[in-house]
Amino acid sequence: MSVAVLLLLGLGLLEAEGRCFLNRTQEHCMCYNLSEGNVGSIIQCLPATVVEFWGGELQRYVAFPVRDPDPSAIEMLNSLIIRKIVFGDLLVPEILLARVLRFFSYTQVQELAFDSCTFEGRGNWGEMANQDLPISSLRFHNVTSAPLTGREQDLSSLSSWLGTLQELAVTGSRVTSLPCGIGRVFRALRSLDVAQNGLRDESLASAFCEGAFPQLQVLSLQCNALRSYHGVCESMRLLRELQHLDLSQNKLMAEPSSSCQWPASLRIFNLSDAGLDEVLTPLPPSLEVLDVSCNRLHAVDVSLSSLKKLFLSQNLLQAAPSIRNCPMLHTLHLDNNSITELPWGEVKLLEHLQDVTVAGNPYDCSCSGAGALQRLAGRGHLGQGWPQDYTCHSPPRYQGWLVRDVPVSVLQCNRAAVIAPVCVTLALLGVAGA
Repeated sequence: MSVAVLLLLGLGLLEAEGRCFLNRTQEHCMCYNLSEGNVGSIIQCLPATVVEFWGGELQRYVAFPVRDPDPSAIEMLNSLIIRKIVFGDLLVPEILLARVLRFFSYTQVQELAFDSCTFEGRGNWGEMANQDLPISSLRFHNVTSAPLTGREQDLSSLSSWLGTLQELAVTGSRVTSLPCGIGRVFRALRSLDVAQNGLRDESLASAFCEGAFPQLQVLSLQCNALRSYHGVCESMRLLRELQHLDLSQNKLMAEPSSSCQWPASLRIFNLSDAGLDEVLTPLPPSLEVLDVSCNRLHAVDVSLSSLKKLFLSQNLLQAAPSIRNCPMLHTLHLDNNSITELPWGEVKLLEHLQDVTVAGNPYDCSCSGAGALQRLAGRGHLGQGWPQDYTCHSPPRYQGWLVRDVPVSVLQCNRAAVIAPVCVTLALLGVAGA
């Protein structure tokens, strides 16, 4: 077998029975059942920028010798316009991957992903020492491999490349720890996604130790086994560049004695579906986006001068929160709570926002409740969901009606706005008569 053919096989560019499919835009090519059997159909994938390879048996090629490519092979690899390669549903021998990975240095591939793969054995990663690769994004989802503990030396051999990696995702892969030494390898990493794993509070302190992930800006810890809000806070204190933190789908609790301070750089905070009965404090001081939707909040009192977006949908709120202490706020979502009415005083504040949604609440449409919503809608503030998702829950004569269809008027629903001018007019007439 020629080096070029073996290289294509190693990169996933061979396919059995000619089952490669290029989409109509010629940007995405899908191949199934990787094998040595058929080379011809891969030609149609050459115009694609994204190529996916699903199924096959790479372990049969473990013993094949892999030599450095000759000039013609290098030229061929340089000419490919493929930017992303996905391997799915494969058994991947690490020893073969370690031999083949360095050939990516001759390509323009920027993103490499493994989905539902099993990594077998242990490769000789020393061959990758001082090797640079163009890949800036590396993703693993639902993969099985040896534990990360004890693999620091392997990653050290890859440090020349991993030290320049921008994005790393290891999701749904039963990860329970991230050793400190591993984090120190990723010197330039901007985004880390470790959602849907088994990380616990005690594993975070070692994962984000001194020198680990020094440039990290976006971190997703969604759907792990985290419990301590303040424990997580303490673990984040060394991530001085962190801007976006996702703690959603954990079950967080607060310890009242804690005085932990979140990184001052934090701007976006996702605490949705975290089992919260209250908005836990302290909050990051320079927060711009706060998502606490899908919790059990009965009341919210937020005072953040820099907050721009607040998401409170699917809670147990019986009243809209005051936004007087959030002068920068322009987005407020209150869908699917237990709010029955928006007071006129709050409506005036809400009119200054750009994006307001209050759909799916059990509205009391006796006069002012319907009038306030109609006023917001009339000024274009309710946006998507109006009018079909705004219905009356009471009084009985309007139950099931769309709020839009309830007959109201300013005279009926804001009597103070009418009575005050009338009183002033009468008083003036009295003075004039006197």
